[in-house]
Amino acid sequence: MATYYLPTGLVQYTTCTPRTRTTICDLSNQRFDICELCGNARTIGRSSTVMYVPQSLTSNGEEWNIPAQSRKSLPWIKKVTVKTLKASQQVPRCTSRHAIPAIVFALGGFTANVWHDVSDVLVPLFLTAQQFDRDVQLLITNNQPWFIKKYSAIFHRLTRHNIIDFDADDEVRCYPHVIVGLRSHRDLGIDPNSTPQNYTMMDFRLFVREAYGLPAPEVDIPYRADKDDPEKKPRIMLIDRGKTRRFMNMPDVLRGLDWFGFEVVRADPRIDSTLDEFVRLVDSCDAMMGVHGAGLTNMVFLRSGAVVVHIVPYGVEFMANGFYGAPARDMGLRHVQYSISPDESTLLEKYGENHMVIKDPEAIRNSGWEKVGELYMTKQDVVLNMTRFGPSLLKAIEFIV
Repeated sequence: MATYYLPTGLVQYTTCTPRTRTTICDLSNQRFDICELCGNARTIGRSSTVMYVPQSLTSNGEEWNIPAQSRKSLPWIKKVTVKTLKASQQVPRCTSRHAIPAIVFALGGFTANVWHDVSDVLVPLFLTAQQFDRDVQLLITNNQPWFIKKYSAIFHRLTRHNIIDFDADDEVRCYPHVIVGLRSHRDLGIDPNSTPQNYTMMDFRLFVREAYGLPAPEVDIPYRADKDDPEKKPRIMLIDRGKTRRFMNMPDVLRGLDWFGFEVVRADPRIDSTLDEFVRLVDSCDAMMGVHGAGLTNMVFLRSGAVVVHIVPYGVEFMANGFYGAPARDMGLRHVQYSISPDESTLLEKYGENHMVIKDPEAIRNSGWEKVGELYMTKQDVVLNMTRFGPSLLKAIEFIV
């Protein structure tokens, strides 16, 4: 273990072994690039550079330009230059010295969509930073203050140190350990076998709940925690969507949920409240229900054993499990998937039963993501058949009671 004495006390974390110049950066992963500088590392924010000073200045120098986020395929992700000092170069003088490790990463990408906020930034940041037990400094390029503000509780749980706007930083900061980029395993997922700490999505969900001061893991879902109350009903949060994949027969849906014995909480997480208030509203529910879309990502705030009722629009069944089903189960939640029929899709009326959109969704999918997004994700709304949907609600109730 490497040991650092800080003003906050003695902190230990996994040994950071000085690397050879050929192993500083790993560009082999399909999802992300990452560089790890162990030893004498310096961040130079104004030039978006992180420099490694080898123990012996015999190097001819190496240089990498990496997108410092978890989706390296996106051309607009801000890049950071990582280089080893050449023997002929003068070592930049430290203007600020730190005894803690640092992580340099980029915001941007598809952020502002909560699924991407969590999948592309918060889960990878957890994977990369949590090992340091809050004694790590975060340096953010392409900084987005709204993002830091929105998820401030999570950032405060990841670091007790100031967050640095890397692009505006005039300092030459010296650290014993710098990571550039964020580790990522899969969409909204963690592979425990790929982390030395064996982190899981359950760990991530419990970490997030702790960040917001929500009840401990052993506290049951609200209905079971207070089921001796004869007036108690299972509480389900119904996610309202905006312009696409909406419930076109919302009154029928609400009546049906009431008939099956649910207390319904309608919520639009985009506008209803601040995130701090919204997570407590989610925590008060036994289940969350919505049409496939970003709003379901808020399942991360549910308690263990809560239920996600996932309504899958016509033609997108192939992506349902990867986006929400597997992540829900990995987080210790129950997942009930309901795939609508053509009769429950507004696409049937728009295109007719003989159109390829209805007859052959696989052919549409084979024509590329743009067509899938345009037809099945953007142009489709849902008319839920509550009779056909009923068995899915009964299965959700069985999980709750």
